[in-house]
Amino acid sequence: MIASDLRSGVEQLGDMIAAATMIVPFTGAGISTESGIPDFRSPGGLWTRNRPIPFDEFVASQDARDEAWRRRFAMDATFAAARPSRGHRALAALYKAGKIPAIITQNIDNLHQLSGFAPDDVIELHGNTTYARCIGCGLAYDLGWVKERFDGEGRAPDCTVCDEPVKTATISFGQSMPEDAMRRAVELARQCDLFLAIGSSLVVWPAAGFPQPAKNSGARLVIVNNERTDQDDHADLVIRYDIGETLGPFVGN
Repeated sequence: MIASDLRSGVEQLGDMIAAATMIVPFTGAGISTESGIPDFRSPGGLWTRNRPIPFDEFVASQDARDEAWRRRFAMDATFAAARPSRGHRALAALYKAGKIPAIITQNIDNLHQLSGFAPDDVIELHGNTTYARCIGCGLAYDLGWVKERFDGEGRAPDCTVCDEPVKTATISFGQSMPEDAMRRAVELARQCDLFLAIGSSLVVWPAAGFPQPAKNSGARLVIVNNERTDQDDHADLVIRYDIGETLGPFVGN
């Protein structure tokens, strides 16, 4: 059912939240646009101006690694200035109230953690851009360490332990999805009685498949997104209004 207006949508969502015992949110880029993080896939987004660098290209080419890090450092100010939106804060309030055990996200911006979620309760399907990892041994690196060496040597650095390339701790095109995160996400979807898909176009697979196991297990499905998604017809409630306006009433004091 598509909400006829914002007010009725918020009221229906509130009733579903009150009735639910276990809510699992699944968030995409739309929840972070209010925080100043661009939606890379939208028209005019970063990926329409810069071709994404696939993982195999990053591994094979020093030039590709240098370009990947140039792009990341160009976004430093944007990520540093970002603060949790009303949507982030509303979900964090439900988490603190015990309604949400964990959150599944396609986002890489660390804003759910900043809003109040414990890091272990944020299931990051596409990784996290606020730190780096060696693609060989998995050693974590601070971005400041990478930038210091990038600026000093004029090239993307390699791991100090195994000499393999260091990249942001994100999942690139062609890179394997994190198995543990995927497993936990499926388990949560099957266990919840209310699944909230928020700010996701629900077209990027396999992540877009999570509403289905929730529905198959008897959960209600709510989709909050400005644009239509291919899964709207399967939802119990669709709210096509601004995410901050929709979730703002649930932020609390």
